[in-house]
Amino acid sequence: MTLLDKILGFFSYLEKSWITLFQMTYEHIFMVFLGIGLALIVGVPLGILCTKSKRFETIIISLANVIQVVPSLAMLAILMIIFGLGLKTIVIGLFLYSLLPIIRNTFVGLREVNQNSVEAGEGMGMTPMQILFKVKFPLSLPFILAGLRIAVVIAIGVATLAPFIGGEGLGREIVSGINVRDANKIYGGAIMAALLAIILDYLLGRLQTRLEVKE
Repeated sequence: MTLLDKILGFFSYLEKSWITLFQMTYEHIFMVFLGIGLALIVGVPLGILCTKSKRFETIIISLANVIQVVPSLAMLAILMIIFGLGLKTIVIGLFLYSLLPIIRNTFVGLREVNQNSVEAGEGMGMTPMQILFKVKFPLSLPFILAGLRIAVVIAIGVATLAPFIGGEGLGREIVSGINVRDANKIYGGAIMAALLAIILDYLLGRLQTRLEVKE
């Protein structure tokens, strides 16, 4: 089979399967957003906590690092034993893998805030809590978004393993292609996942640039 035949075969596959692929893409986005949402809810406060004490910083960042270095398939297998098969397990896995970049970038962003801005807030009589939420946090948003971009790309990649623990998403098409030795299915799932990562990274990058320009 020539390269042209392979390309034509792939486009023929896309023509027949595009509805299924878009449905899987929606499932993929849903899983990723749930995991990332939980990571933001937990990771941002942990990043703030890291700025309060060197001990907190060491413990929290170290634990997040340990989670990050565990191979994703091994982590999902452990979670499957604890929580069983299905959406809940993959969301917990995505949550854990998204924590480190969000925690670290929140911590770095808050630490790098210009001290003059903090002193100006103190001079206006702001409380430490007001300084945090009205001065430090808004100024650190570009850093937090940078961490979010990294977390999103990681989560999209990890989510392709969801079928191994009873999940859905684009990984189902990749696994199906491997099982039946259909390269078009593998390419279809992989390309859609890559495009999803590129698009979301681009959109978050634009938002990050706008926030930096405003500052």
